[in-house]
Parts: sequence; C-alpha cells; structure tokens
Amino acid sequence: MAAPTSVTVPLERVRNIGISAHIDSGKTTLTERVLFYTQRIHSIHEVKGKDGVGATMDFMDLEREKGITIQSAATYCLWNGFNINIIDTPGHVDFTIEVERSLRVLDGAILVLCSVAGVQSQSITVDRQMKRYKVPRICFINKMDRAGANPWRGIQQLREKLGHNAHAITMPIGYEDKFQGTIDLVSMKAFYYDGDNGENIRVEDVPAALMVEAKKRREELVAALGEFDDGIAEKYLNGEEPTADELRPAIRKATLTLNFTPVMMGSAFKNKGVQPLLDAVCSYLPAPMDVTNEALDQSKKEEKVILESNPGKPFVGFAFKLEDGRYGQLTYMRVYQGTVKKGDFIFNQANQKKVKIPRLVRMHASDMEDIESARAGDIVALFGVECASGDTFTDGAVQYTMRSMHVANAVISLAIAPKDKAGQANFSKALNRFTKEDPTFRVHRDEESAQTIISGMGELHLEIYCERIKREYACEVVVGKPQVAFRETITGKGEFNYTHKKQTGGSGQFAKVIGYLEPLPKDAVEPYEFVNDTFGGTIPREFIPACDKGFQEAIKQGTLIGFPIVGVRCVVNDGAYHDVDSSEQAFKTAALMAFREGYERSSPAVLEPIMKLEVQAPEEFQGSVMGQVNQRRGIIMNSQTLEKYFVCEAEVPLTEMFGYSTDLRSATQGKGEFTMEFLRYSQVPRTMQEEMVKAYKEKRAKEAAGR
Repeated sequence: MAAPTSVTVPLERVRNIGISAHIDSGKTTLTERVLFYTQRIHSIHEVKGKDGVGATMDFMDLEREKGITIQSAATYCLWNGFNINIIDTPGHVDFTIEVERSLRVLDGAILVLCSVAGVQSQSITVDRQMKRYKVPRICFINKMDRAGANPWRGIQQLREKLGHNAHAITMPIGYEDKFQGTIDLVSMKAFYYDGDNGENIRVEDVPAALMVEAKKRREELVAALGEFDDGIAEKYLNGEEPTADELRPAIRKATLTLNFTPVMMGSAFKNKGVQPLLDAVCSYLPAPMDVTNEALDQSKKEEKVILESNPGKPFVGFAFKLEDGRYGQLTYMRVYQGTVKKGDFIFNQANQKKVKIPRLVRMHASDMEDIESARAGDIVALFGVECASGDTFTDGAVQYTMRSMHVANAVISLAIAPKDKAGQANFSKALNRFTKEDPTFRVHRDEESAQTIISGMGELHLEIYCERIKREYACEVVVGKPQVAFRETITGKGEFNYTHKKQTGGSGQFAKVIGYLEPLPKDAVEPYEFVNDTFGGTIPREFIPACDKGFQEAIKQGTLIGFPIVGVRCVVNDGAYHDVDSSEQAFKTAALMAFREGYERSSPAVLEPIMKLEVQAPEEFQGSVMGQVNQRRGIIMNSQTLEKYFVCEAEVPLTEMFGYSTDLRSATQGKGEFTMEFLRYSQVPRTMQEEMVKAYKEKRAKEAAGR
C-alpha cells in the first residue's frame, strides 16, 4: 500500500517532470528508486528481476517479458514537501510518440545517460524533442558502477554532440566497482548511501584525496554560473568562494533559461545518488508558473494568449494521451489554467461538444486514485470523456486551443488480417483502439488488393501491436511481408499544356491549364507548393483553388510505383476558360491531367527512407558488423571503440534492414545491439528504380486483365 499523498501543496512546490533517455540507460530503474525513496512503494523490483514482478512503471505483460518500456506511465510522489508528477517514457525509437506527447505537457525533464556509452543516438532524438518544447533539464549520468564508467566523457559529449552548456554539480567518489558515493559540489559535502537499499544517507567531509579535484570542478561550475549571475561573477573575479545558498538560485536561474544543464552522477541499480537528484528536481527545475504556456484564442482569429497557472482563471486542459482502460476510455490531461471538478461540464474545442466528467483520477502506473478536483499544474486522468489525442478542453468561458504535439510520418507497413472470420469483430475493435491511442500507428485499406495495411515507426512497433491484438483481443493474426513507405519525386522541370474538353447533352466541360512542375529545394518544409502566376484573368480567380485541388489529388499517387509524390512545386502561368462550360470540376480535372503530363517530362524518381543506424558490439566482432552494414547498402559515418566495445554509426536504406536483428545476433553471439531511426528520404539506385517500375506496371496490367 502506497503512502498517502493526497496533501495539497502550494503551486510553487509542484514539479511536472519526465524521465527520458536512450534505451537501456536505466530510466525505469531510476523511477523505481524514486518511488521507493518517496515511500510510494515499499520494495524495489527490477526491470528484468528474478522475482517475476517487474518494475512498477512497466505494468504491461509485454513490457515485463521484453524488459523494455512500451507505453509512457504516469505517477506522482511527495518529497520534502514537493509534489512531483513523473512520466517514465520509453527509450526505443519505435515508441517515440510516447516521449513526444509527454514532453509536450511537462515543465522539466531528467535526461539519463549511461556512464559508459554517453550520448547515444536516441539521446540525440530525446534532446531534440526537449528543445522543441523548450523543456529545461537536469542530466543524470547513471550506471557509475559499470566497468568503463567515465562521466566526464559524457559531459564532453553533452557539449559536443548536443550543444549543451553542461557542468557537473556532483562528482563521484570512486568509479566502477569502487563507486562509493557522490560529492555535492555546491555544498562541498560527501554523501554515502548506507542500508540495504541506500536509504540511509551519511553526510561527511570531502575525502582529502579528492579535495583538489573537487575544488577544481567547483571552480569550473562557479565560472560557468558567472555568465548568468552578476553576484557570482563578481565573487569569481575577486577570487572569493560563493556559498551554497548563493549558488543554488544561480543554478536554478541558469537552468530555466535553457542555456545551462546541471549534471549529476550515480547508480540507480546500486541505490546511489538518487536522493540528491530528487533534491535537485525540487531546487532547479521549474514550477508550473515558471513556464510560459501559449494558447490560440479562436474567438479572436487565433490571437496568442498566455495561460496563467492560476486556479481561479477559466479552465483550460490539454488531452495528451488516451488509453482503453477497464472502465472505458482513460484520457490523460494536463490542467494549464483554472480548476476542474468531478461532475463539471467541459467543452471540447475540437468539436465544441459539451461533456460531463463522471470520474477524475490520479495515476500511479496502472493504479488509480480517485480525486474530487484538479487545478492548474496538475496531471490527471478522466473517465468517460470521448476525445482525440491533442484536443483542448475549456469550461466554455474561453475558446482557447493549444498546439498539438509533433507526429512523425510512418516508415514501414504490413498487410494484416485475422486468422479466421470469427475474429473479425475483435480485430476491428483492436485497430480502432490502437489508432486512437497512438497517432503514429496508422491503418488503411488498400482498395486494389482488398488488404488491411498497418503502418508505424519500425518493425518492433508493429510487432508489439500484432502481439497485443493476439493477447488483449484473443485474435490470431496473419501478417504479410513488410512494405517500405517509398515516395516519388521529380528531378527536373516539366512543362504542361492541357485542355480538358467534354461535350455531352447540355452544357459541357472546358478548362485549359498551362505551366510547369519543378523540384522544391531540399530544405523545404512542406512536400508540395502551389504557385499562381497567371495574370490578365486567363483563369478566373474563383477557379484557381480548383487547380490547387487537382494538383493535390495528383500527388497522392505517382505513376512510377504508385506511391505519394513529394518535393514538387506546381506553377500555373496561363490558361483559358469558357463563360458557360468552365466549372470548378473542369479545372480540377484539367490540373490533375496537366500534372500527369508534366510529371512524365520532369525526370521522376523513386525515393526510399534512409535510417540512422547505431550498432554496439564487443570489438572482436567489428569486422563482421561492418561487413553486414556494407552488404545492406549502408554508408558508415563514424566508428569508435570505447572500453572494448565497438560503436558504429551508419546510414542504411530501410528496405535492406528487415531481419537485421537476427543476423546481428548470430554474427555477434547474441552480444550486439542496435537502434535505428528515420533520417531522410533519398533517391534509390537507377537499376533498382527500373526493377520497381517494371514490377508495378506488371501488377497494374494483371489487375486490369482480372477486371
């Protein structure tokens, strides 16, 4: 039974934080220790523990079996009078939407690094997400007990790879198997963690052997803080030592500017260094009112308004995550402004629907604790409220909407079907639920092949959903061969001059569209651009949007291999119309056919997704790992050896990566591991394009013959 936490604390003592990192850096282990020290749980369980219980935050059976976090999980705890709301997020890139949606609603974060591996590929992705949502963070260098632990290399990588102004505020007492505790560089005290679970903190003077290094590290910290605080800068220049009470506000001020990252060290698994991290969260990360949250006022043409973390203001809440719970849809919500109570009516700004809140809960992993009300700064969950992920709710007094989270495009697809007809209803239920919960999981029906296609962020992403359909809906599924999300584009300029003329009984159809297609620059944000260069009324103004619609229809499916077209600018510079026979539909059709005409002349090409691959394996397998990457059309960008472990960074086409995990395991005796994330689209080799075009034409010919 967890300790009671229903105490209401002042808003300045609320912290909403996320714990994010590369896979296997120890996020869930760290969260487990945080819950133990704050008395939310009374015993510690490991991610892959022998007791079979598993970590508190990994409550799904699949998470416990695979030893990875799949869904972000929310909890809260009390520490020294502070209420800390925590979201533990997955490290695997396939579940990156979980990190994205969590960081969207959090005020601060802990970026966890492994003391041996340092900044890894997913650390870079997570950091990019934190920067996108302007989230201040503390870095915790974990696994100080591991062979090869070197936190200073991690700090160097934070500076070089991520561009952080990172400085240690603690340092280790010993490394690897001699790691005993930490030195707080702010108070210049040594901390040792006694007891079976490190719960008894012993504070002593800094060991004499480490005093010189501790003073040097503290001086570096003071010099860095001088950039943010004039009082500290003055003391530093005068050779005076600032006190701990002077340094703490300076660290907080610097961290909140997003231009400074305090770095701490420890070993969550060995129960060392976690309590000071909790103290740092309370001291240095922002309270809800320290963060600027913006909304758009729909009643004033989307004018920007700043939301105040004030319980007395009109209610504004943001639904950031949905789950199908035991009692219906569970909607996770961050309250940004005002107060909301059980039984209140709230308005969904996406569809203006009025809904009543039948039940309001706080989450502790999969457990729920009923509450009567929530106020600005709280992260809660609601039952019985139908909505989509990213919807804004208000009390009806204001018409505000908040910017939704960034959703990456899917890179891989699979054909999927229930094994027998009896499972069809459950199969449809499962797909409806998963698409609602996860914006990166998409489902569509291929009309030509009459197949159901699921798309997602990677092989593991789709594999997990297939497994969940089987387990949670008792529906066995048959899965087809993975299909890569190719794209088509143009590489040159292609002119068009198309006249659409149709004469039937009564008025006919007439539209003429002249112009050209050209490639968009590589750094273009949107995949399509429409330019109206007509003058003199050659095409009446009311028909210009119809031309745009026609082009947009045309780019949905290219003629090379039937995939969407990207990176194209459509320019209309002339045309003709008829007073009676021209219509919106006529110009839409003319633009569609004109595009196809210009497309043939603009050297179309096929694009494939290129993935950023990072492989780690013991150095004796370096040759075979690099050989495998080369065989898969990979380009090795960087390779290095750290503590007898070889790390290889490469760019590889996704098409070549199916079955790679099995090949890597067999080539490295099961000791190799890899992560992969989407990087960009790139042109396929000419011979491969010719084969793909030929196969597509044959498929179309067969389908036409079969009709």
